[in-house]
Amino acid sequence: MFSRDQLAAAIEHTMLKRTATPADVDRTLQEALQSGLRSVCIPPCYVARAAQSADVSVVSVVGFPNGYASSCVKAFEAQKAVEDGASEIDMVANLGAIRSGDTQMFLGDVEQVVRAAREAGHKRGLGHVVVKVIIETCELTYEQKRFACELLRVSGADYVKTSTGFAAGGATLEDVKLLSECAGLLRVKASGGIRTLEQALAMLLAGASRIGTSSGSSIMKEYDERAEAEGERA
Repeated sequence: MFSRDQLAAAIEHTMLKRTATPADVDRTLQEALQSGLRSVCIPPCYVARAAQSADVSVVSVVGFPNGYASSCVKAFEAQKAVEDGASEIDMVANLGAIRSGDTQMFLGDVEQVVRAAREAGHKRGLGHVVVKVIIETCELTYEQKRFACELLRVSGADYVKTSTGFAAGGATLEDVKLLSECAGLLRVKASGGIRTLEQALAMLLAGASRIGTSSGSSIMKEYDERAEAEGERA
C-alpha cells in the first residue's frame, strides 16, 4: 500500500472539461488543497488565476485535445502558460506524425514545446519545467506506441502520458506497462478514466509515476476511509 503522502504526490487533480468556468477551477483548487494533493491540471486560460494559490502546483495543457496545431503555435501556448504561472506542461503530440512514422515531424513538434517551456521557465527562475507528452494510446498500435516512446526518450521531455481523456479510450494497465518498459528514463503519466482508488493504485503498481484524474479528491477520501477502517480492525 502506498502511503498517503506518496499517493497525494502522484495525483494531478484535473479540471479540463470544455465548459469549465472560473468557479469550477476555484473549486478544483480548493479540493486539491483540502485533500493534500500536489497539483492541479487546468485549461491555459485559467493558469494566471490558479497560480495565485501558492500551495498547489499548476499544470496546463498545450495543443489540447487534438494535437494537430502547428508546432510554433504549441510552443507559444507553452511559453504563455509558463509565463502565467504553470510549472508543468502536458502537450498533445502530433498523432498523425506518430501513425505515419514521421520522425522529423513528431520529434520536432515535441522539441519546440520543450524548448519554449524551458526558456520561459528560466526567465521566471523556475529551474526545470516538466513537460509531459500525450500520445493518446487508444489511437495507436503496439508498434506506434513503441515508436513514439523511443523517440520521446531523446526529445528532452520528462513524461509520456497515455491519454487526453477526450478520445474513445483512456489509460489501461497494458499500456502503462508497455510505456514503462520502453520509456527508459522517461516517466509515465496515466490519465483517462481513472476514478477510483483501486484503479489509481493499479496504475502506480503497473509503472505510472503520475495519475491524471478529475476524481483526485474522492480518491483521497476513499484512501482515508480505507485506512481508517483498517486501523479499526487492527
